[in-house]
Amino acid sequence: MSANAAAMRPWSTIEHDVGSALAGASDRASRMRAFVAAAWPHLSPTGVSWIGFYERDPSDASQLLLAAREPKPACSPIGLHGACGQCLLAAAPLVVRDVAELGAGYIACDPRDRSEVVVPCLEPSGQAWGVLDRKSTRLNSSHLVISYAVF
Repeated sequence: MSANAAAMRPWSTIEHDVGSALAGASDRASRMRAFVAAAWPHLSPTGVSWIGFYERDPSDASQLLLAAREPKPACSPIGLHGACGQCLLAAAPLVVRDVAELGAGYIACDPRDRSEVVVPCLEPSGQAWGVLDRKSTRLNSSHLVISYAVF
């Protein structure tokens, strides 16, 4: 990583701001909102175009529902065939360096997005209840956001 790229991602500052925001959040929904609100100002200048959470739909396990997000709404509900669904089902992170490689499996909420990183949100049992999705207008933008096991 170049010195310029490292300077664009002040991880210790992001970690501090997210940690402070999460400290005052009492439930999962408020923790998701706090995480997104604290991370977004740091990530948006780096080419990140969108960050948000999707949760498994409690009334239909074959789809995900949009939860906290910045800076705009996105597709909801979405099926499990896309990147978010793949991440949820595998309960493992998914780095998509070029969304065009996903073909028909890609759910394009914003046609300007070129890469995506999806991180599962896990119960203590290891089962995924949702995902944290991060999209970028840049190809190969695979830097991850801070992961917390507090949701």
